[in-house]
Amino acid sequence: MATGWGSILRDEQLEEMARQAVDRALAEGVLLRTSQEPSSSDVVSYAPFTLFPSLVPSALLEQAYAVQMDFNMLVDAVSQNAAFLEQTLSSTIKRDNFTARLFDIHKQVLKEGIAQTVFLGLNRSDYMFQRNADGSAALKQIEINTISASFGGLASRTPAVHRHVFNVLSKTKEAAKILSNNPSEGLALGIAKAWELYGSANALVLLIAQEKERNIFDQRAIENELLARNIHVIRRRFEDVSEKGSLDQDRRLFMDGQEVAVVYFRDGYMPSQYSPQNWEARLLLERSRAVKCPDIATQLAGTKKVQQELSRMGILEMLLPGQPETVARLRATFAGLYSLDMGEEGDQAIAEALAAPSQFVLKPQREGGGNNLYGEEMVQALERLKDSEERASYILMEKIEPEPFGNCLLRPGSPVRVVQCISELGIFGVYVRQGKTLVMNKHVGHLLRTKAIEHADGGVAAGVAVLDNPYPV
Repeated sequence: MATGWGSILRDEQLEEMARQAVDRALAEGVLLRTSQEPSSSDVVSYAPFTLFPSLVPSALLEQAYAVQMDFNMLVDAVSQNAAFLEQTLSSTIKRDNFTARLFDIHKQVLKEGIAQTVFLGLNRSDYMFQRNADGSAALKQIEINTISASFGGLASRTPAVHRHVFNVLSKTKEAAKILSNNPSEGLALGIAKAWELYGSANALVLLIAQEKERNIFDQRAIENELLARNIHVIRRRFEDVSEKGSLDQDRRLFMDGQEVAVVYFRDGYMPSQYSPQNWEARLLLERSRAVKCPDIATQLAGTKKVQQELSRMGILEMLLPGQPETVARLRATFAGLYSLDMGEEGDQAIAEALAAPSQFVLKPQREGGGNNLYGEEMVQALERLKDSEERASYILMEKIEPEPFGNCLLRPGSPVRVVQCISELGIFGVYVRQGKTLVMNKHVGHLLRTKAIEHADGGVAAGVAVLDNPYPV
């Protein structure tokens, strides 16, 4: 992949361009609350972003879009296959308390009988571009996010910023090549469809929010899209649900006395987000008839252990019978994934990782960025874990090695300078199922995040990556 903007990046007017770009980002609403005041919008700042869009091979962008509907179907199939989930997670739940708690709720809901009849998935499949020996690039999946897949709102606002930068530089041809992108509209469309199928005109959408939420403008973008369709959204914390949520005899969910059609989680993906009271609230929500996004089975379908198991030969064929083309498209994006369960297979994976640590990543069952272990840290962890059953709560993954390129990462309070970067591409997918019928299955936009090469792990929310746009080449 070419570096792209070499000549412009050497321009002495870089600082002036950065000032103009930041002003445009603020004007477009590419905003975060500050870390000093995460609960207040009195003072806000721009969300970090790249000065220029980053080059992405158009063939790989097209491939990522083409396979998204397949991933939607796969996640949905996994969520409906209780036996597969139980078998796959059996070793993990013995050692990973968080996954075990989620799984307990899943079992409890199955035992009682699932009251929910409409299912909604808003997911984001993330990829990097593996540099092949011949200099070409290949699309490799990093993970799929099935809960609180974020930045659809801000990603809808960044194309205008990069178009503006090019227009300032009189590069109108380049400005025209920046793709339009509106994931927030597509994500809202999925929620609206689920709300409609729930079938109660006065019911609300309940957004489960965190107390301290810097990324509120990203969420508001989806709320505003829903409000434009006359669908009202209320924001509540797990604590509020525990105090004021209730189910009637038909297991309809009520919050402050108002019926809830759809529960949209923007919280609840990390252990630190749960107190005993919050676990009770999560169970209450799961037992209800309301459409959960995601329901607990779909959250479990997004775990790293499930991802690793899906890469085994025969598993995709079992989950998606009679669909060889779909299976081939999915499998083409898989990186090497290895189980660390006790036994010969896990022992061999650990031995290989210890022999060549630069070629692997150690991943726990966590979302939210900043959890993975690389290099020396990974070696120390594997040495500590190798004889312990705790190792089953991790998976090993082949480390993707993309081609670095130069760009400027604009962050509040940071100097404007060119650094070597790598990117991660996410594609947003939406599906809605009623009973056994898939009534919606689509891709609704993309998210490109870019970070300096010295940072192994972490996304925008973790303070490492910045927002970007793909420039197709």
